[in-house]
Amino acid sequence: MIIHVVEPGESIYSIARRYGVTSESVLQANDLSNPDQLAVGQAVVVPQGRRIYTVRPGDSIFAIAQRYGVQPAAILEENPDVGDGSRIYPGQIVVIPPPQAKQGTIEVNGYAFPNTDTALLQRTFALLTYLSIFAYRVRADGSLETLDDTPLINLARQNRVAPVMVIANIRESGGFSTEIGQSVLNDPTAQNALVQNIQNTMREKGYYALNVDFEYIRPQDREAYNTFLTRITDVMHQDGHLVFTAVAPKLNATQQGLLYEAHDYAAHGRIVDRVILMTYEWGYLAGPPQAIAPIDQVRRVVQYAVSVIPPKKILMGIPNYAYDWTLPYQRGTLADTFSNVEAVRRAIANNAAIQYDNTAQSPFYNYYDAQRRQHIVWFEDARSIQQKLKLVTEFGLAGISYWTIGRPFPTNWFVLSSTFNVTKVL
Repeated sequence: MIIHVVEPGESIYSIARRYGVTSESVLQANDLSNPDQLAVGQAVVVPQGRRIYTVRPGDSIFAIAQRYGVQPAAILEENPDVGDGSRIYPGQIVVIPPPQAKQGTIEVNGYAFPNTDTALLQRTFALLTYLSIFAYRVRADGSLETLDDTPLINLARQNRVAPVMVIANIRESGGFSTEIGQSVLNDPTAQNALVQNIQNTMREKGYYALNVDFEYIRPQDREAYNTFLTRITDVMHQDGHLVFTAVAPKLNATQQGLLYEAHDYAAHGRIVDRVILMTYEWGYLAGPPQAIAPIDQVRRVVQYAVSVIPPKKILMGIPNYAYDWTLPYQRGTLADTFSNVEAVRRAIANNAAIQYDNTAQSPFYNYYDAQRRQHIVWFEDARSIQQKLKLVTEFGLAGISYWTIGRPFPTNWFVLSSTFNVTKVL
């Protein structure tokens, strides 16, 4: 796979010709319907295999190798007639070797809501290990709100994707509730009811694993949360189920704040089977504009996590959405949320050139709307996804977890499938 950044005046046809592939293969890999609509700065994935390249003036073996993402030695080995490559000439035919082998096999979790478009899910199932269905709301008395999840569970199992039950301390009106967490972690009657209700639901619905997503827990309930995780993990293991937790993106053990303090990385690493790092939302819905998952910050979280959690228990979070902020940003205003595909479409519609922040390893652009208000959009593309996947290899993680898979992102799936094989547990 090659990631090509669109330059002024380029088309899918010219990009395909440059790399010696068909326009159809590029359109298909990027799920593009109109080959004439591209944004300057847009990242386009180009399928790779053994192909023919015609040397251009000024070319060198090193430059050709860089363009195709292969080693110069691999090109020389594939083309013994070019010798050491120092005397290639325009018009000469060079065979480009196939891409390097994949970097290994990982687990992939995707969060989805019960009403997620099933046609969209069908296109991702081949690259999922787990489907975490969000979410059973926990009540203060330990009861669970009902969830119409049976169709999604059945669909996941039909496609060899393990369905995961998610429980969350979310109030009926929305938002995580500190009070609900306090009740079920400290009231023995409520906790007994919760454990029994989880066990009954797991058995009745045919779930493979449990994902505990308790957020905004009081710092003084940290040990109570660890004790609950130990208890529910023992119960789940007796029934043959795995247990996951979702944790805030911490940089150290003593990080302050209601979101962080009760999430004990070291304890979760000892107790449960998988820990999902929620490595996103630096740029958040109600916050000032910035990259949603800047790679420098993600790296810092992963570095801390692997110091106290076995790497093979860690699933690194990846966001699958874009934010559009109106400028100047005013505190209390909310960004517009949409898919990464829509982010590119808006750039094209507004004739905006996509830029790339090398520190955050994230794309962004500015545009003006019909009311002449300035906007900034931060999103993910093939380049930012590739950088995130490199962390999985670098730190030897179990895999990744997408929040969520309910929006289209075809280039992500192409980059993922080109980089890793995906484990199936069913």
